[in-house]
Amino acid sequence: MADFPGKVNTQTSSSEPHRSYGSTLTADMDFIRSIPGILLIAEIFVGLLVWSLIASTIFTSNSAYVWVMIVSVTLWLLSIALFVVLLLRFYQSLPSVPWPLVLMVFYVVASVLYITAFLADAASVPAKRNFWHGHLGASAFFAIVVTLLYGASSYLAYLDWRGEGQNAAASTVPV
Repeated sequence: MADFPGKVNTQTSSSEPHRSYGSTLTADMDFIRSIPGILLIAEIFVGLLVWSLIASTIFTSNSAYVWVMIVSVTLWLLSIALFVVLLLRFYQSLPSVPWPLVLMVFYVVASVLYITAFLADAASVPAKRNFWHGHLGASAFFAIVVTLLYGASSYLAYLDWRGEGQNAAASTVPV
């Protein structure tokens, strides 16, 4: 027992290589600088303006504005989720999903829904000027702006889906 401390090796070694579990989250900064990324950020910002302008009025119980709120809030939340998926490259962990087609369908549906929301919004702005007239008129203006933004994203997603337009290095999702 006297030679116990001298004969014991306190160095440890592992025969297995070090494994890392989980994934590291890295943001795709090239996506933010790309045209689809800039359009998506603009859609999120302008969509926020549409529903917040209506939510700040007393007309939220009007059925036309309820439709505008449903469309704008739903698409705003889905756009935020899509932004996170594309920014953090979560689409790479689901290679079986046809992402160019998914993006194109999302943007086309968003464009169609927002054009109906714009028409309902613009037709429901009261002719009599009151305190809320400016809010409702501005929400109609921003509704058509976000419709055009979704339309532009639809076109770019269509080009990406068809394999036209951008080269492979500039593509935001794998084809």
